[in-house]
Amino acid sequence: MNLNDPNRSSSDTKKIEDRCNKQIPDYELKYRLLFETVSDAIYLLSEKGEIIDVNKSACVCLGREKEEMLQLSINDVDQNFSADQFLAFWNEVPFNTLKQYESIHKLKNGDVIFVEITGQKFILENTTHYYIVAKDITKHQKSENALAESEKRFRDVMENVDAVAVQGYGLDGTTQYWNKASERLYGYTQQEAIGTNLLDLIIPPEMRDIVAKEMRGMAESGHPIPSGELSLLHKDGSQLPVISHHTIVKVPGREPELFCLDIDITHRKQAEAEKEKLQAQLNQAQKMEAVGRLAGGVAHDFNNMLSIILGNIEILEEDIAPDSPLLSSIHEVQKAAERSADLTRQLLAFARKQTIDPKVLDPNNTIEGMLKMLKRLIGEDIDLLWKPNEDLWRVKMDPSQIDQILANLCVNARDAIKDVGKITIETDNFCFDENYCRVHQGCFPGEFVLLCVSDNGSGMDKETMENLFDPFFTTKEKGQGTGLGLATVYGIVKQNDGFINVYSEPGQGTTFKIYIPRHEACQTESPVMASEKSLKGCETILLVEDEKSILNMTKMMLERLGYTVLPANIPEEAIQICNDYTGKIDLLITDVVMPSMNGRELSRTIMKAIPNIKCLYMSGYTSNAIAHRGILDDGLNFINKPFSKQVLSVKLREILDNEKD
Repeated sequence: MNLNDPNRSSSDTKKIEDRCNKQIPDYELKYRLLFETVSDAIYLLSEKGEIIDVNKSACVCLGREKEEMLQLSINDVDQNFSADQFLAFWNEVPFNTLKQYESIHKLKNGDVIFVEITGQKFILENTTHYYIVAKDITKHQKSENALAESEKRFRDVMENVDAVAVQGYGLDGTTQYWNKASERLYGYTQQEAIGTNLLDLIIPPEMRDIVAKEMRGMAESGHPIPSGELSLLHKDGSQLPVISHHTIVKVPGREPELFCLDIDITHRKQAEAEKEKLQAQLNQAQKMEAVGRLAGGVAHDFNNMLSIILGNIEILEEDIAPDSPLLSSIHEVQKAAERSADLTRQLLAFARKQTIDPKVLDPNNTIEGMLKMLKRLIGEDIDLLWKPNEDLWRVKMDPSQIDQILANLCVNARDAIKDVGKITIETDNFCFDENYCRVHQGCFPGEFVLLCVSDNGSGMDKETMENLFDPFFTTKEKGQGTGLGLATVYGIVKQNDGFINVYSEPGQGTTFKIYIPRHEACQTESPVMASEKSLKGCETILLVEDEKSILNMTKMMLERLGYTVLPANIPEEAIQICNDYTGKIDLLITDVVMPSMNGRELSRTIMKAIPNIKCLYMSGYTSNAIAHRGILDDGLNFINKPFSKQVLSVKLREILDNEKD
């Protein structure tokens, strides 16, 4: 402090000298000195935002005299706020809560500087006040502070600053000041702390020798130790992480004193620990990525070969006599192929295990409990349609896993929809027989509960579909997705011995069909799907399917049922067949979603040439999903993929026999 400051009155100088010469502790002066020696600009504001006190740094920073500053309001300085905006902003901030933000301050000469604000709203003398610290981040300069107004007011400010624990120590370590925030942070009252050596108060035993040495060094050099992060003791023995800022206050005629300003960073450390935990999990997942991709590639090729093996075994079983000696060998090959398929499923599932708590539950109840949250998740512009099967079977799985499946699928569906759209959630009961499962990889015989989530969004191309469940595969922009959502869904379904079918085309939306095993044992009476015999026919069928493997498999089914099949891989080929074929075509079976023309448009075109032809639409989408996209109307003949030969045969006779009636 410069007592020869020409701006200081003789009475002010005499007053400070008198206080400096006193032998009893006078913390008002110390806090005034601390206030004035801070290099950042500090403003004390009235409840209306008027400047009632500033430090010298604020005057130097803005190029104004203190008397001039005391005539201003904060909105005369802060270019981001009008008076009303300033009060409205701070009205939302709780009392005694540290608030940080960046702003722009205007200098007297018209220039502006960028500042980092740290402020607090508090009660002083039964009135709301604001304590604002402005750090110049334009030039990052430090400037000296000057003494200003009311020392008592400044001490009251320090006592009411809730987020900063302030302590004063002699350089021998004796505690001389302890504010209320220190009481709350460390658990000691002022009476307990003052007069106690800080080594015995808040310094952990393993640090005491180091701190004692640093205190001696400060006493000799007169310079504080650097500010930084420390772990200090609470009264209950626990350790607290703090950021501690240190400064030495020197008052003429008095021993220098160390002031510590401590800020609790417990929440920050917890967040850092959580981040480290997540990073470790990510690192582990990345290690598994290469293995997962390798497993996926091997399983894809291997399952293709197994499909050919199992499909041909089914044909051989139908063609070989029951008493043939070859049948036993064929069954052994079939068992080996099925065991190989099991190994492939295990290979895909090993990296996606998690701890679960399975419960027998009604999926409808779990889903209904999620609907409100899902509606908030997808937003108001997207309709959420819920279509449950009221007689749904039970499953045994962790209910939180259903929540995870729905959340991930609905978020993906939301992101695939531009502007307005619709997401449909459906449940149903489903049964697969052994013959069907032999020719459809990933399926298992038995009774299943179906959870279906469909949308009318942008859909996916074949390349995306091929990598859909790979960990870290995402089509979203960098930072918008982790690529773990569908991998999580896949892992959950596999862990519960279920399977997933996905149907999607660019511009036509996406349908996820998830099959979870029924928990209860099968009923005495066999499901119609499993027990119904194949019904044969002799009609001619035009079959249109853009996926060649499905085209060939369906053609084989129809021919074994006795039908004459005219296969077409694209709609244009089907139209050409109609124009060239001289016989009668009784039925059109067409996929609904195809690249160049949808099934409804194709049927309308063909009906112009063959007015009486009947039509059966097939699709991986639900009938509701197709209806709400306007492609199929209710009441038209429709069969869901996947379907067995028995189900297809019954559907065909239903359509063709009705035609004859």
